[in-house]
Amino acid sequence: MNDKLGTSEIRELLDFAVELAQDAGALTLKYFGGIVDADAKGDGSPVTVADRKAEKLIRQKIKERFPGDSILGEEFGESNQGARVRWILDPIDATRSFTRGVPLFGVLIAVEVDGESVVGVAHFPALEETVAAGAGHGCTWNGELCSVSSVSSLPQSVVCTTDIERILARPEGTGWRRLQQRAAFSRTWGDCYGHALVATGRIEAQVDPIMAPWDAGPFLTILTEAGGRFTTLQGQPTIHGGSGVSSNGILHEEILQELVG
Repeated sequence: MNDKLGTSEIRELLDFAVELAQDAGALTLKYFGGIVDADAKGDGSPVTVADRKAEKLIRQKIKERFPGDSILGEEFGESNQGARVRWILDPIDATRSFTRGVPLFGVLIAVEVDGESVVGVAHFPALEETVAAGAGHGCTWNGELCSVSSVSSLPQSVVCTTDIERILARPEGTGWRRLQQRAAFSRTWGDCYGHALVATGRIEAQVDPIMAPWDAGPFLTILTEAGGRFTTLQGQPTIHGGSGVSSNGILHEEILQELVG
């Protein structure tokens, strides 16, 4: 926990982040259901009018309440760069799912103070699920405390990734195959929902070889407070390392060893 920030201050940020995510989620549902038109961004990923409107809504509410804070969002970049408090936003993570009427998309909000992750919220509007955590406050799933699983054996574990073909095409592909072969089974309940599944004890690991800060944003705080771990593939506990592995903690080092040797 950031020793410069009091428990009540973190609670205020957490409660507000949950409110923001749920408000933005309600907006996205107005566009959800069936196939939604999307534009391609520079990196080839899709973006919809719902992404842009949801991020604008969150930004406006943050500016009204905390005008001096920095905001880093997937769609509109960063404002007030260098501020002590930074909000990190992904208005719709798993936009491809969203555009096809698949409910495994989420609104992601994180807060950093002096570069340290202190708040994380992942809200899944179509599923009516919210996973939220604040440093020192534990992790909740729909308001009830939750935790990672206690599975201690890879052969009894469930591991997930977002895109099998993408991970197989990368240097970690051979490691992913090893991990798959040792686990009980693997699935592609991926993107943000996979990390939430780990935090709520429903699977043991989610592996994402490519993650931007807004993709990873809430999960360092969420997994830490749920009793698990979130690191890069290289084992660094950061949302800024370009990759992400969530686990129940017990299996983390073994999973990383399988993935990258």
